Amino acid sequence: MGKRIVGWKLDRGQRAELLARFPPAYPDPLADHVTLARSEAEPLPAPPRRAELIARADDGEGVECFVARLDGTTNRPGGGIYHITWSLDRTKGRQARESNGVLRERGWTDLPEPIPIRLEPAAWES
Repeated sequence: MGKRIVGWKLDRGQRAELLARFPPAYPDPLADHVTLARSEAEPLPAPPRRAELIARADDGEGVECFVARLDGTTNRPGGGIYHITWSLDRTKGRQARESNGVLRERGWTDLPEPIPIRLEPAAWES
């Protein structure tokens, strides 16, 4: 059994639109969620009043993600940056959790303008 994660799932219809607009750089698209915390006890968060994609990062070695700004901040309360892992190359052993390191170590490139996104509170197992 995996670890419980709470956060927000990207609206399925919008996910399809965004994947068409920003084709994944790597063979394994995710484009699924924004993590708040890994916790058995954390309650579901409230839906953000405003959520948007503001930047993109790609380490050139199999991890691509977008930075998310929720209600005016990119900073996750427990540390890290709100993001959506966009795509991976799992044949190289890459994992979604590596997006945190890519953002921390390499930074990101701002998008020309923020893209509003629709997120719904959710919990799932990793």
